[in-house]
Formats: sequence, C-alpha cells, structure tokens
Amino acid sequence: MTRARAVATRALAVLGLLAGAASAAEPPALRLEPCRLPGVASEARCGHLARPLDPAAPGGPTIEVQVAVLPALARAKRPDPVLFLAGGPGQGAIDLAGHVARLLGRFGHRRDIVLVDVRGSGRSAALTCDDDPTVDLADPDTQVARVLACADALATRAPLRGRDDLRHFTTTIAADDVVAVRRALGAAQVNLVGVSYGTRLALEVLRRHPASVRRAVRDGVAPPDMALPRSFSADAQAALDALLRWCAFDATCQRRHPDLERQWRALLERLPVDVVRPDPLGGRDETLTLTRTGVLGLVRQALYVPLLASALPWAIGEAADGRWVPLLGLGSALGGGAAAPSIALGLHFAVICSEDFPRLADAGGDAPGADFGDAIGDVYRRVCERWPRGDVEPTFYRVPPSPVPVLLLSGGLDPVTPPRHGERVRAALGPLARHWVVDHAGHGVLGLACVRDAVFRFVDAVDAAAAMTSPGGDCAAGVPRPPAWAPPQPRGAP
Repeated sequence: MTRARAVATRALAVLGLLAGAASAAEPPALRLEPCRLPGVASEARCGHLARPLDPAAPGGPTIEVQVAVLPALARAKRPDPVLFLAGGPGQGAIDLAGHVARLLGRFGHRRDIVLVDVRGSGRSAALTCDDDPTVDLADPDTQVARVLACADALATRAPLRGRDDLRHFTTTIAADDVVAVRRALGAAQVNLVGVSYGTRLALEVLRRHPASVRRAVRDGVAPPDMALPRSFSADAQAALDALLRWCAFDATCQRRHPDLERQWRALLERLPVDVVRPDPLGGRDETLTLTRTGVLGLVRQALYVPLLASALPWAIGEAADGRWVPLLGLGSALGGGAAAPSIALGLHFAVICSEDFPRLADAGGDAPGADFGDAIGDVYRRVCERWPRGDVEPTFYRVPPSPVPVLLLSGGLDPVTPPRHGERVRAALGPLARHWVVDHAGHGVLGLACVRDAVFRFVDAVDAAAAMTSPGGDCAAGVPRPPAWAPPQPRGAP
C-alpha cells in the first residue's frame, strides 16, 4: 500500500468513525402520523417521544411524551414552529387543541403549531387523581386525605415504581423534555407561547436552553419564585378587594348592592352551612357542606374571568339571603362540563411540593389575605410534608437576562398572576423584555383579538429590533370592566 493510499484509508476510517459518532449523537426520531384532535377541523400529526422517567437512569423506565402538530397551511413554511405550553401545573396541551387553534390560528399560515403534553399531564402518563367535583368545597382534612391517597395510588401506576418516582416531575425535567421534542422535530429554534404555569416552564426552557428559543410569549406570568400557595391568598384578596371597591364607587353596582361588603362579611360568619346543589344533568340534587375555604374557592374561581366576576355582587347577595345556587354555579363555571380538560392533580402537587413548598418558610414574602387567610397554604403544607419532592437547583429561582425578545402579558384583574409578577420578571429579563398590561382583563389576555394580532407581529418580526418596536398591546387599553350583572327582570319591573 502506497503512503498516499494509506493516508486516504486512514482518513476514510476517521471520517467513518466521526460519522458514526455523529449518528449516535442524533436525537431519536419523532415519528408523526395523521390524527384528529378535538375542536380542530383539519388533520393533525401526532406522535410520542420516549424520555427517561429518571434522567439520571437513562436505561430505566420511560415516559412517552405525547406531541401533536397542527401543520402550517403554506407549502413554504417557516422553520421555527410555535410551541404551546399549557397551564396548571397539570393541564394537558393536546386536549386544548381546538382552543389553541383559535387563539394562535394566524401563526398556522406559515408556521407549524406544536402542542406538547408535558410529563404527568394530558396523554403523557398523566398523574390524574379522582376528580371529585366537590373536592374544592370539602373541609381541609378531607382535601389532604384525598390528595395523599392519590399519591399512594399513583405510585402503583406504570411507569412509576413507587412513591419515590413522583420526584421526577419537576419543571426543570419537563423543560429538558420540551427541548428534546424540539430536536426530534428537526427545528433549530421554536417560538414559545406559555400560559399561566406554562410561563414558568417557558422561563426554564429559556434559562437552560437559550439557543433553542427564538421568541417567547408568556400570558399570565407565574415566575419560579412566587411560592404559589403563599401568593394564592395575597393575590386573590387583592382581586376581591378591588371588586368590592369598584362596586362601592360604580353607580349601577352601588344602587343594586348598597350593602355588598356587609353582606359578604355576614356570609363568611355564617359558615359552615349545609346547602343543596341541583344536578341538572343527573336530576338528583346533592347536599353538601360549604366551608369558609370552599366559599372562598368559589369566589376565587369566578374572579379569574371578569365577566363571571361581574355577577359576584348579585351571587353574594343571594347567598347572604340563603340562596347558594348562583354562587355555586359561578364558582363551577370554569370547569366547562365533563368534556373540559382536567388538571392532573398529581402533577400539580409534584411541581408545587418540589418547587414552591420549600420557599414557604422564607422570611418576608406575601402576607395572607384578610379573608382568604392561610387555609389554602395550610392544605399544601400538610400535603407537601408527605409528598416526595424532586431536586431543585438554587439557580432555578433566578431569572437571568434574556438573549432573545420576550413578551409578557398580564391582566389587571387577574387573581392569580397579576401584573406585579410580570413586572418583576420583566426587570429580571432585561432590555429584551416587554410587558403589556390590560387593566380590565383577568387571567389570560390572549383571548382579546387585538392582543393576538400584536403578539403575532411580535413573533413574526424579522429580527429582535423589529420585535421590540412592533405595535404594542395598548390596543386593549379601552376595554372596560363588565358592568354589574343582574338577572333579567319582567317587563315593567322597577
């Protein structure tokens, strides 16, 4: 063999080894097949990506992270899809496909829209508990017992091998799953759209994998340092106080409900009470005990949506007179019936017990609300003391400056992720972050058409400079607070 031939042979061998190494390093393929999704008229593409249950044991049990893609309409589509992250924690994204298609449909002309059920939610080994519709109305002891019983049941469900495996459902691990999906789809970057808890997940994707993100939109900002059980009380109290103040100064509401705050205080003092809840579907009424925690939970749920909150003065007045059905209906309206996507409560507690619970004892922070108190936080404390908790690195709680444009959206009437959280994150993200506040919106502002248009322009901008100067969300500045609702009156009634 000549020297030239020998060199060539060795070179080919080295290239072969490099090719083999590169092939071994390639992410696993994500095979997508035609599928139909609820609420979506056109055909979608669905598949799953196997991910290790325990990232430290890649050879152990796996979770099939489910992925659905709403293909772009254009033949020459953009290479950076929009990837949607749902809220909760515990809500699946794929079951929201119809809603997402309506919210983000304009992106679908030139970009794929990707839905990921993060581990423990939706169709990805969901950590679902017994979704008893009365659980939020039950006394705290019953709530704690139900959640802990759920943890025991989940420990026997594959791929889990025991209660200790509940430690592998943290935001950090989910963020790595999301990036693995991005790689498997063959996209160099994605545009993240997260809502509620999905904003925390989007922040973690950006923190750990900044090169994977082209733009990020976060609607209803839930930062990693907010310690949810503690902030629940303070933020809900602020929203309720704002409603009572508004009613006292709004001419129509004041005329209809001149004693609203007194009625509210008297109502709380009467609790607990036994009430009858009609069942319009099954036809059998149900008797249940409404506790203070249960009533506050109903009010808090109604505060999520300003249109529902506009009926709270009337419902509170009815309840003060012993008629509880309106308040029960308002507090249950967000459930949307049996077909509505549910929250995987096991994932909800796995995340909060690992990430938020250790920070509850920190000095300072939010003081409990005067009405809401610490009842919700006490339930979480009692559960989390016995719930297996995953490892969370200290840097998880710090939001670093962003290298890419980020858009934060907040509703001024939001009882769970009000603007104060979004503003804190904007300051931490630095000059490439924008924060739009819609004063009279509740939890989530992407439902407003002009805001969606502005979000589209932000994401579609050709570069960072154009994104940061694109027309903002001030288009919604004139959206009014819904007027105080009252039931229809017979013609001629005063």
